[in-house]
Amino acid sequence: MEQSRKKFLRNFFIGATSVPLILEACKKESTTSSGSGSGSGSGTCTVAPTETEGPYPTHSPSSYVRSDIRDGRTGVNLAMNITIKNTNNNCAALSGVIVDVWHCDKDGNYSEYGTGFTSLHFLRGRQTADANGLVSFTTIFPGWYTGRATHIHVHIYNAAGTSLKITQISFPEGTGSAVQTVNSTEGQAYGYTKGMSGYTYATGDNVFSDDTALVEQAVVTGSLAAGFVLTHTINVAG
Repeated sequence: MEQSRKKFLRNFFIGATSVPLILEACKKESTTSSGSGSGSGSGTCTVAPTETEGPYPTHSPSSYVRSDIRDGRTGVNLAMNITIKNTNNNCAALSGVIVDVWHCDKDGNYSEYGTGFTSLHFLRGRQTADANGLVSFTTIFPGWYTGRATHIHVHIYNAAGTSLKITQISFPEGTGSAVQTVNSTEGQAYGYTKGMSGYTYATGDNVFSDDTALVEQAVVTGSLAAGFVLTHTINVAG
């Protein structure tokens, strides 16, 4: 089966503030991979798309077994609920798998990389899926950076530590969406100062542009004051 996979290309520009600006994060390439499926959309039982780990994977993920991954980073609260299902068992819940997540802060910075952040470990965490295949994290709503839509990275391993899936989660972006709200004038009170000028929407994002069925897009509910809740299911060949 022919499917699209992606690999990253990163470029840094260190400005007067010595904070890295990410100019380009990911590129596409086509490859053949049997049994990988095309997505895990509603009503389907196919494996989630494989995506690049990106330029900024966690250096020592086993060191960050925690549910609250904020680590002092401020922003709009986000409760993240990810369910893992097994395509080898009719998409039944897959318990016991290890789930790593990581994402940028409200200003588009990643911990462990770039000037001023190499010794920090914010917005990275690991959990083991419960009997319902669920992992939950307390975090902040991700910001964005040049070339990428708002996103979260996910790496799933079996209990023995064998990699099962590397993928990413996208966010709804339409009028009234959480992305639009967080990056609006009202969001500035929470420290989100970029607005939407220069934002790369998922349809133009090198990772998400081929996700026409929106299988990588999470459901996001809530508000600035109350915080947002992200709910997403990822199917893997367990």
